[in-house]
Amino acid sequence: MSELKSLCDITIFGGHGDLAFRKLMPALYHLSNAGYLDEKSRIITATRDSMSHEEHCDLVKLKLKEFLSDDGFEEEKFSYFKKQLHVVIIEFNADESYKGLQDLLNEYPQRERINYLSTAPDFFGTICKTMSHLGLVSPQSRVVLEKPIGRNLQSSHVINDEVLNYFDESQIYRIDHYLGKDTVQNIMALRFSNRFFMPLWDANHIDHIQITVAESVGVEGRWGYYNEYGAMRDMVQNHLMQLLCLVAMEPPCSLDADSVRDEKVKVLRSLRTMTHSDIKEKTVRAQYSKGSIDGIPVPGYLDGDNVNTSTTETFVALRVDIDNWRWNGVPFYLRSGKRMSRQNSEIIIHFKSIPHSIFVNQGKFISENKLVITLQPNESIYLELMNKVPGLSEQMLLKPVELELNTPLKVAHKPDAYERLLLDIIRANPTLFMRLDEVDAAWKWADVILDGWEEDIIPLKSYSAGTDGPSAAVQLIARDGRSWQDE
Repeated sequence: MSELKSLCDITIFGGHGDLAFRKLMPALYHLSNAGYLDEKSRIITATRDSMSHEEHCDLVKLKLKEFLSDDGFEEEKFSYFKKQLHVVIIEFNADESYKGLQDLLNEYPQRERINYLSTAPDFFGTICKTMSHLGLVSPQSRVVLEKPIGRNLQSSHVINDEVLNYFDESQIYRIDHYLGKDTVQNIMALRFSNRFFMPLWDANHIDHIQITVAESVGVEGRWGYYNEYGAMRDMVQNHLMQLLCLVAMEPPCSLDADSVRDEKVKVLRSLRTMTHSDIKEKTVRAQYSKGSIDGIPVPGYLDGDNVNTSTTETFVALRVDIDNWRWNGVPFYLRSGKRMSRQNSEIIIHFKSIPHSIFVNQGKFISENKLVITLQPNESIYLELMNKVPGLSEQMLLKPVELELNTPLKVAHKPDAYERLLLDIIRANPTLFMRLDEVDAAWKWADVILDGWEEDIIPLKSYSAGTDGPSAAVQLIARDGRSWQDE
């Protein structure tokens, strides 16, 4: 149990949506039962669905059973959690419908208030404006913004400026759930607490870095949303950029929020802006066609009902260069796609080959050392080293072996990324959240590529569902004499 219990009111706008039921409620259920939330804290669902308190509790219970692991739901724990649940019916564009929420929050006007906006971004400004006009925004208030925050730099400014009319930047938590993963946070621990990594983490010793976020699922049920954004906006501009920043940033002077985020912003501002020629040579965009996953036929992106044509990319591959002293000449290869052969999120640090090998090794290739950080489906970190094969052969034989760096700890419950991030919001710790200048810098760099694609500088490629993307992605990295990790 936690020694420090936080007393607060957490309002989830859009609290009957998929994110709320799949991630937020299970995370709050665990935090509450682990003692991180005071028993008098309230979890308020703001929804357009009309239902009674009991109906709401029954629905939450049903969804918790669905989305928690088999042994995660316990009737006794839910009876405790249920006491914290409340529901209010709100039409986000109708000020008068906020009366129920206003009355509920004003019962404890001095309490810390967390407003989680799990809605379409179009509602962010409206909700914040109404909350402010009703006197529900205080110095103790915080607001959480889910992605996507705009489609480009301009639309991002519109959304952020609206929210900033009513909340200070220090009160705004722009969430990226990848940053809540233990293995992602372990990147900083590996880099900045281990002496032997520190002198090797630069262009003198690293050949290149690969970051892959592959999904085997398609866009079923989300086609309308996804078609407005695509893989570049949905994944690369936020998730992959954040991973790149953690790998590439300089050591912060401390772990306080602004020290860490200052260094991430420096990386984003050092990204080499792509010219038209770069977009042709260093970017690939593609869309999946019908294929099969695990032997089961699946439709293509354009095979849904009422779908005729679309140039939205479901796959992106990029070569990214960072123009600073540490990374000059080290390419970062990024790719992300849907309907890939398997779900896989990895960061692979490829170290340079030894300058001269004294081992004949029967003509077999002596591989580069690699640090492989796997985020999903199973989190792991291992270092690939060359090791002697046991035996009495005349020539010494070598083979690569994997040195596991994350010893699994036996715990009753492994916290989800949203648990970590929600707890940080409750504790008012913004380290793992994106600051406005981070968002601006990422959009500024990505917009150049997106604008180039709009001009059709490169054609939209196609790849079959269940593969690792188009051949153009293989060619992109092969031009530099390298290959993707899974080839």
